[in-house]
Amino acid sequence: MAARIKKGDNIKVLSGKDKGKEGKVLRVYPKDELLLVEGINLKKRHRRPKKAGEKGSIVQMPAPLPLSKVMVRCPNCQKAARVRIKIMDNGEKRRSCRKCEVEF
Repeated sequence: MAARIKKGDNIKVLSGKDKGKEGKVLRVYPKDELLLVEGINLKKRHRRPKKAGEKGSIVQMPAPLPLSKVMVRCPNCQKAARVRIKIMDNGEKRRSCRKCEVEF
């Protein structure tokens, strides 16, 4: 299935521990149907000290999230909405909100 969510879109999480949170898409993995979202599904990673005398640290990083758990937030109506793909006369594809019909 083609991913209807692109890098830079604002999304809303539908289920899981981060349900209801909103964020910006950092990266999309279409083959695996996963995406990275800024500030959502954070996991802790332990970092080793790189230089002598430096301390190790614990860093929070976003982990991939399944595409099925998120919906695009429409820039016009500000609601989580399904995306419709419109094919123009010249063959160009455009995405639009199914609720308010505004292209984005």
